[in-house]
Amino acid sequence: MLELKDLRAGYGNIEALHGISLSVGEGEIVTLIGANGAGKTTTLMTISGCVRARAGAIRFRGRDISGLPPHEIVALGLIQSPEGRKIFARLTVAENLEMGAFTRRDPGGIVADQNRVYELFPILGQRRRQPGGTLSGGEQQMLAIGRALMARPKLLLLDEPSLGLAPLVVSRIFEVIRELNRDGATILLVEQNAQMALKAAHRGYVLETGTITMADAADKLLADPGVRSAYLGDAG
Repeated sequence: MLELKDLRAGYGNIEALHGISLSVGEGEIVTLIGANGAGKTTTLMTISGCVRARAGAIRFRGRDISGLPPHEIVALGLIQSPEGRKIFARLTVAENLEMGAFTRRDPGGIVADQNRVYELFPILGQRRRQPGGTLSGGEQQMLAIGRALMARPKLLLLDEPSLGLAPLVVSRIFEVIRELNRDGATILLVEQNAQMALKAAHRGYVLETGTITMADAADKLLADPGVRSAYLGDAG
């Protein structure tokens, strides 16, 4: 579904991605793990068109999208839930979800999808008339994922969904990620919590200072001594 080939990108004079290549097949959860500053968020932002690729190709279902503006990429079904949530603080929960469906013209489907989000995250249903800015960090993360789902993504890009959240909330978010995948969602997951990410994913890539250093089945990466030492806090 998605293929990056020798992708280079960066900010100003700084190159953050040094020719990375990866792929995501339909129906997969693929995770990109790495330390803070490795280039994980830059990868997603470049796929989304928010950072312009300097070289290489981004192909979505065979089409090179590396020169497209973000709104056209969204229209193709590539939807990102960004790092830091970035919800609309003054809008209610329901209004935030409606903003996720801004490209759609099917009121009945929008309502049905809103109800689906409330099923996945019941606390959002209870807070639907509450301003997004008054939610807890975990509730805001649920709202950010829900808002992305409202666009009916063909490929969902999740950027650090567990960042700064309590363990119980993290567990629920990863349960939802697995549930979405069982229902057919394809997901590219960027995550510092390597253990949770690799347990949820089918395949994984390790990104170090803008370069892919490892790629394998998720369970093999989870068992790899180098990965365990670097990312799982396991000296053995």
